[in-house]
Amino acid sequence: MRIGELAARTGVSKDTLRFYERIGLIEGDRLPNGYRDFPPEAVTWLEYVRTAQALGFTLAEIARHGAELRDAPDSAEALSALFEDKIRIVDARMAALAALRADLTARVGTGCPLRAAERTG
Repeated sequence: MRIGELAARTGVSKDTLRFYERIGLIEGDRLPNGYRDFPPEAVTWLEYVRTAQALGFTLAEIARHGAELRDAPDSAEALSALFEDKIRIVDARMAALAALRADLTARVGTGCPLRAAERTG
């Protein structure tokens, strides 16, 4: 299918599809007239990409793990492992944000909130 049809079927803009192709996330053949021709599976793959992005995966992560997930004997098990890794990353980020919030809260009402925090100990 051509890029316009793929865009219409997936809700992904043609510019985004061109970007995905440039970074190797999707692959289309070039017809003799120069048009891109994408396989029907591209629709399913793009749905996966959008879901993965909504779950916090970057395009680089999706590209890196896409082939291994398609080729995994048990893709549900492989996906679960990726989810567990992502949960660890989210937990670490949440802890860092909690520490940042505590630091900001401690600086509220100080003379100059950009000075180094007073350390006791």
